[in-house]
Amino acid sequence: MAVSAITSSDGASAAGALSSKAVSSADGEQRFLKLLVTQLNNQDPLNPLDNAELTSQLAQMSTVSGIEKLNTAFQSLLAQSGSSQVLQSASLIGRAVLVPGAGLTLTQGVAVPFAVELPQGADSVKVNVTDATGSTVRSFDLGALPQGVKTLSWDGRSDAGASVADGAYRFNVTASTGDAKAAATTLTYAAVASVSQGGGGVALELGSGGKAALSDVRLIF
Repeated sequence: MAVSAITSSDGASAAGALSSKAVSSADGEQRFLKLLVTQLNNQDPLNPLDNAELTSQLAQMSTVSGIEKLNTAFQSLLAQSGSSQVLQSASLIGRAVLVPGAGLTLTQGVAVPFAVELPQGADSVKVNVTDATGSTVRSFDLGALPQGVKTLSWDGRSDAGASVADGAYRFNVTASTGDAKAAATTLTYAAVASVSQGGGGVALELGSGGKAALSDVRLIF
């Protein structure tokens, strides 16, 4: 599959913005020089412009011009970095990744992998798999878990041991430490269909139809 490149409209907008800044900078320098020449031509011969003041004005103008040029160079560097990230991320196409999500798809009774992530350890962690009506079909009592990612697998059977119908399911996680609720994130496996560059950075287009940021990837398979 082809990697989506940065759209021409985005490129045109960026180029236009940089061009506009360049013109603005040039106009500012011209105005400054014109005002400075006017000031020199109309200064009082008995009280000429102080050399230190003149040097200070020139230094300020030079500083402003330097900052604008630095900003332009930085913007160009960011654009190149974004394109490089897209090309590097192209290696993920066709690979499976573990990203935040709660969807599970059961097909022909094949075991479905998923995971939970704990930013801190918890004394009790429970996972419930629910069907389209929200009814629980399978429960997992994981007990105490340390900080990190815990990978799991659902064999497509209910708590009673019966095989459930193929289709879309969801799962949720409840974690606690003592009487306090603990933070936990549900993670799902998905195949990467393509990658693209957006305003928020590199985005992964998943085979399930969803999207995920490159920074959301927890594991690559």
